[in-house]
Amino acid sequence: MGRKRMAGAGKGGGRTFFTTLKVRLYPSPEQAALFEKTFGCCRYIWNQMLADQERFYLETGKFFIPTPAKYKTGAPFLKEVDNQALIQEHNKLNQAFRVFFKNPEDFGYPRFKRKKDDKDSFTACNHVFASGPTIYVTKDGLRMTKAGIVRAKFHRRPQAWWKLKRVTVSRTRTGKYYCCILYECQAEEREPLLPAPERTTGLKYSVPHFYVTDSGEMADPPRWMKRSQEKLADIQRSLSRMQPGSRNYQETVQKLRLVHEHIANQRRDFIHKESRRIANAWDAVCMRDDHIEDLAKGVSLGGVLDSGYGMFRECLRYKLERQGKPLILIDRYAPTTRTCSACGFIREPVHYKESSWSCPKCGALHKREVNAAKNIKAQGLTQYFRMEKQRESAQLCG
Repeated sequence: MGRKRMAGAGKGGGRTFFTTLKVRLYPSPEQAALFEKTFGCCRYIWNQMLADQERFYLETGKFFIPTPAKYKTGAPFLKEVDNQALIQEHNKLNQAFRVFFKNPEDFGYPRFKRKKDDKDSFTACNHVFASGPTIYVTKDGLRMTKAGIVRAKFHRRPQAWWKLKRVTVSRTRTGKYYCCILYECQAEEREPLLPAPERTTGLKYSVPHFYVTDSGEMADPPRWMKRSQEKLADIQRSLSRMQPGSRNYQETVQKLRLVHEHIANQRRDFIHKESRRIANAWDAVCMRDDHIEDLAKGVSLGGVLDSGYGMFRECLRYKLERQGKPLILIDRYAPTTRTCSACGFIREPVHYKESSWSCPKCGALHKREVNAAKNIKAQGLTQYFRMEKQRESAQLCG
């Protein structure tokens, strides 16, 4: 059976979406000094606005955040950096209070920023004037306000019709500068694919294999990632035997930060490649809506939080969505592991270390994770078609 598309779906023009390119910056000493000054000014203006907002609320009982322009007279150094970076701090603080008032249980009260705890970054928006845009990409760099053209390394180039909206410059703890460039893009509306069982896969999270599919395919993390983790353990052992504050200690801390950054990059590369491969190979993907922190509590020494499975699920979601394909999430509490995929019998709870089991009703022998992936796929397809039927009924009634 070939691929099917829902009749009449997706017609009616293009849609707008946003994409981000992350590039490595190589600023000159003067540009690096300007970036460092901008980081400090953004942190300063945030703390000043937050303190004044709290003081104003205590005195009047009303909510008000002053604009950055009110602080430039008393702090002339704010005029030396890009004004757009300060305006974005004001917008971020407003947004932080907005989500806090809307849902205080999930979003905490905005806190003051400290240099040793806060991530060094600033955001600047692009404005297009008659003389040209304030931020644009050149052949081998990025032109920014105040800083001029900063040399950059692009892993891919933006399309000509993409609109540059804003940039976010950040500095890692290892001293490297990066820039995330946000683009607004126009694309033709994809017709949603109607998932067929033979074109759908089910994924089950696995501690030793990252994930297992309903066909038994496993995605083991690359060997070079394991070697990097072993190198990290060696450096940590060496660091534990050194005198804190000594020169060797400081040099080893820098090595530790570099290895941590290298592992994070390796994990991100693995996740993007795996999610892209799956998104291109299948018309629909079924997964369980697992809460990663809950999984980490139930599995000891499994490295669940370090696996990046949550990031993998999010990358898979948006890559499928851009191709008109669905990511189907079933209930996280569904008993997929202890349900027989052959007859539907539900057995007693299964220990996560048990790799296989035999169904007491039909006698089928199951590999625990492959069986769970089969159940995830079956339940996901049933859930998807049930929701589509309800949607069509609602449209007919409307």
